[in-house]
Amino acid sequence: QVRLVESGGGLAQAGGSLRLSCVASGSIFPLNDMGWYRQAPGKERELVAGISRSGSTKYGDSVNGRFVISRDNTKNTVSLQMNDLKPEDTAVYYCYAEHPRHTVPFWGQGTQVTVSS
Repeated sequence: QVRLVESGGGLAQAGGSLRLSCVASGSIFPLNDMGWYRQAPGKERELVAGISRSGSTKYGDSVNGRFVISRDNTKNTVSLQMNDLKPEDTAVYYCYAEHPRHTVPFWGQGTQVTVSS
């Protein structure tokens, strides 16, 4: 069982920055893709950013160019630097990790990000 613990959410003003971090524990196997999804009230969960074990990245269209994902395999952590935040970035952000022995990803408990205009 993999446990994911997020930190770094909170309140920011439009144009500001926040950094999210997620620490994974409990896996004896290296994790595959890790990253972040988000879900705003009344909307479906959407991909924010993902990163492979080798460092290949992918971003949702709405955050491309503003957010940067990074990963430290030695510490089993994934981080999301969020810049130029907009009110529409307000959502609960969920960390995920894909395990080589599991068909569905593991999820964190979520962290709230609120951006005021």
